[in-house]
Amino acid sequence: MRIAILSFEYPPETGFGGIGTYAYYQARALAKLGHDVHVFAGAVKPGVSHSEHEGVKVTRIKREGCVHGMLDGARKKRAWWFQNRVTTGVDAFEGLAKAHAKKPFDFVEAPECGADAMVATTLLSIPTAVRFHSPARLIMNIYDTPKIDRVLTAFAEQLGINQAAVLTSCSQFLADEVATKMGERDPIHVIPNGIDVPLFDRDEGIDVHTKFGLPKDKKIIFFANRMEERKGIHIVQEMVQQTLAKYSDIAFAFAGRDLFGFMEKKILPWVKDNQLQSRFFYLGQLALPEVRAVLKKSSIFLIPSLWENCPYSCLEAMTAGRAIVSSDCGGMPELIEHERTGLLARNGDPAAFVQALQRLIEDDSLRARCGAAARAEVEKRLTDVAIGKRSVEVYQGFLAGRSVAPVPVARPTTSSRGADAQEMAEMRARVVKLERELAEQKRREAELKNSRQWRWGGALLNVATLGRGKKPM
Repeated sequence: MRIAILSFEYPPETGFGGIGTYAYYQARALAKLGHDVHVFAGAVKPGVSHSEHEGVKVTRIKREGCVHGMLDGARKKRAWWFQNRVTTGVDAFEGLAKAHAKKPFDFVEAPECGADAMVATTLLSIPTAVRFHSPARLIMNIYDTPKIDRVLTAFAEQLGINQAAVLTSCSQFLADEVATKMGERDPIHVIPNGIDVPLFDRDEGIDVHTKFGLPKDKKIIFFANRMEERKGIHIVQEMVQQTLAKYSDIAFAFAGRDLFGFMEKKILPWVKDNQLQSRFFYLGQLALPEVRAVLKKSSIFLIPSLWENCPYSCLEAMTAGRAIVSSDCGGMPELIEHERTGLLARNGDPAAFVQALQRLIEDDSLRARCGAAARAEVEKRLTDVAIGKRSVEVYQGFLAGRSVAPVPVARPTTSSRGADAQEMAEMRARVVKLERELAEQKRREAELKNSRQWRWGGALLNVATLGRGKKPM
């Protein structure tokens, strides 16, 4: 297949977060499977550039023409997210349209967050899979954003969702949230994020003790994420304070972008006042090889997030065989089974995290067992190639005119009791979903005969009615 991936985020230039990491692993996995893969990504500087790595073609685009000027009003209203969605969608369309004219694509994949496919799906007739990562309508209220930005951003993303041929999600939690809170009635295929294990295991020759000054004689508790409230940075000070006070052989290392100055303004001054510089390290934003290197020298990985789907920070810690303490929010229980592949703490409760950290610090055997089980879980079901194969099966099924029923998400388990009953229940659920998808497929065929104009109105209606608006039948 010839597959295009639209993703503003893409390493190294714009590899800001989980979406960029996913796009990188997915593109390389699809290329390993023999597919012709072309990524259309964002750029830091204006212009268009082309490159190729490991069988993946990459086109980076950044335009500052008439569309950029038309969005001055949005920027003045602080609608930063919305103007980003529009420029991203326009740039992605430009690159995709030119490449498609030269050699047609069979399928396009794009995230909902960023609305990368918004313009392309409107103006091009290429089957597109929109993948749910972190819809603005579910997370924007966490940030200091004006209402106009929230409404317009939701509209832009909804437009891309409405025009998708296939919908996928990185977790069952997120698929359920999209269905219940966003009113999405089309089938959503749950395909977790995948990771390239051999790449992760590669020795990059980075000595974290020399480069970052991390102590060799202490157990390192590592946090690697953006320094923002959604990632739980506002509750870590209490964890750090209580843990360092009780254990002299512990040190904390934090890595990530300090987007809102939380580390600079609050935590680092506190560290200095309490003379904890030898036991608390802020490493700033690290490249992926540096994150991997620190992970491999850490004892415990910390994920205190308030909202998560299927985060790469967790997948990387699991691949490194680290014991993990995570909040029990969102899709985390689909990755972490409590007391087998890690420990889950109550979301937003610092005391629960302190208790979990203490258990892993004091119990070397538990720490080792959780780390080994986490690594085994990745090898079993979360490799990049396995995830790439599942994606292709869904895409090929659509192209062949087959209805591919969403497969129930595989969750970590330690017991086989009731397996037969569970299997029968899952089979019945799949039959029900298959029947539902057949009906949806007929609806889509009728829908495609109509004008594209309803999609714009439908997106606005869905946002304005909080998902309760009905799509044309």
